Amino acid sequence: MIINNVGFDHCHDADFFIDRPDGSGDYLLLLLRTPAIFEVDGKEILTPAGSVFIYPKGRAQRYRCVPLNVFENDWVHFDFDDADEEEEFLSMGIPMETVVTMPLEFLSYCVKSIAYEKYSDNPCRSESAELFMRLMFIKIREKTQDKVSGRRSSQFELISTVRNKIYSRPYEQRSVDSTAHEVRMSRSAFQHAYKKHFGMTFIEDLVRSRVSYAKMLLSTTNMNINDISVSSGYHSYVHFARQFKEQTGFTPSEYRKKAQNAV
Repeated sequence: MIINNVGFDHCHDADFFIDRPDGSGDYLLLLLRTPAIFEVDGKEILTPAGSVFIYPKGRAQRYRCVPLNVFENDWVHFDFDDADEEEEFLSMGIPMETVVTMPLEFLSYCVKSIAYEKYSDNPCRSESAELFMRLMFIKIREKTQDKVSGRRSSQFELISTVRNKIYSRPYEQRSVDSTAHEVRMSRSAFQHAYKKHFGMTFIEDLVRSRVSYAKMLLSTTNMNINDISVSSGYHSYVHFARQFKEQTGFTPSEYRKKAQNAV
């Protein structure tokens, strides 16, 4: 797979528009954080915030912001190394030039990761970026299949959105009460539903997400460990170190040393 260009969390002015009669020469995946207007086959389509839209190669690309509104999006221009790889993608049945409404938190995390890999000097950056792209395709396909089959409950969708948020932004301050309120559930109903769907309590999962994020920072950056504690959502280093060791069996400094020696 070829990642030609990628952008994360872009905000455009209210006069923003794209008009490419012959397309961009590749595929274009858009994650729309704000409403937008797309023209497909001469008809205008209003897309809501929280939508995915994919242009196939060779198709005209015409879209713009809603009047008097800004335009916020993530995007990836991509192509394939050969016809077989392209055919494999097309066989997934992901709808093109069709609005797919779904939670964007996890997909945005993938785009951010692709941007990081593309512009890094990591020796495996191309392979890593491709894996994030394939994961996005799978999640988009899942969403379209769910709409057809109606397999997933609205409760599961709400709880999954919460889980995507805590793993993509583990540093955000959350409590059971505030998160239950976010999904319009009582505290007890939220806790019961979360454990039912994911096999652990919300707080247990939140700790796991923060420790996982801290492990990534410890093994891939030179950040001070106290700063990593704060960046992972902790107000107290002692609290961070205790939970980190409970989860990994190592102190943060021991884990960093072990990770560095493994390189």
